[in-house]
Amino acid sequence: MSQRVGLAIAPETALPSAFVVFRDRLETSIKKAAQLGYDGIELALLDRSQADIDGIKRLLAEYHLELPVVSTGQIYGQSALCFTDPDESRRKQAIAQSNCLMEVAAEFGAMINIGRVRGPYFDTISRQAAEDNFLRSMEELAALGRKLGVDLLLEPVNRYEIDFVNSCAEGAEILDRLGCENVKLMPDLFHMNIEEPSIEGSFRKYIDYIGYIHFADSNRYAPGRGHLDFASIFTVLTALQYDGFITVEILPYPEPDVAAKEAVQYLRKYC
Repeated sequence: MSQRVGLAIAPETALPSAFVVFRDRLETSIKKAAQLGYDGIELALLDRSQADIDGIKRLLAEYHLELPVVSTGQIYGQSALCFTDPDESRRKQAIAQSNCLMEVAAEFGAMINIGRVRGPYFDTISRQAAEDNFLRSMEELAALGRKLGVDLLLEPVNRYEIDFVNSCAEGAEILDRLGCENVKLMPDLFHMNIEEPSIEGSFRKYIDYIGYIHFADSNRYAPGRGHLDFASIFTVLTALQYDGFITVEILPYPEPDVAAKEAVQYLRKYC
């Protein structure tokens, strides 16, 4: 299996809540990712001002890297802006910031992820109302995505971080309700280890929904430092002919350079 492996990075101005191994000047992190043998980078941004588009394009070309995804986690991390919020003005802010990052993604032919920015359930409105807020927000984002040629990726996140769309089953169900072909699922092995009865079983069942996968071990450290069975996971992904990126989103343990090196070296045993 020849699989493209990416590394999640963020600029030095990123919030501490950004789950990236490198939080540094982008030219430094991009060079390191290339030297370590990654095929691409996922870029975690708060807004467009953090990204020198032309500069990043030059760096990607220089180091022969792809940029498959721009992630939106810092929108929620900074001010809890989200799509389920009963406050329409805050929903509009979340959509506007996501739209800006989608425009960044379009510059690179990349996708955009929707993680916690989708929002939780709120005590002040019904669950149905929260889901309707989410669906209307996503319809607006997906419409812009179609114009820009950008796919959106809904990431199931474990119950301890948010209470809406925790599993692949829940993600697939709400994507069926949404009915937008340019919105796909983005499973994350760390969250899957908590929520899925079987990681391999969920891949088999929902592969047609999946456009991208985050890789980490069971403890959010580099693959090989936890208890996940990566040989089994890769066997299933190979059988399913998954050909998207697998991108490392891990904590910088024991320190960033070691974690990034360990992750790619471990994964290259399988892909």
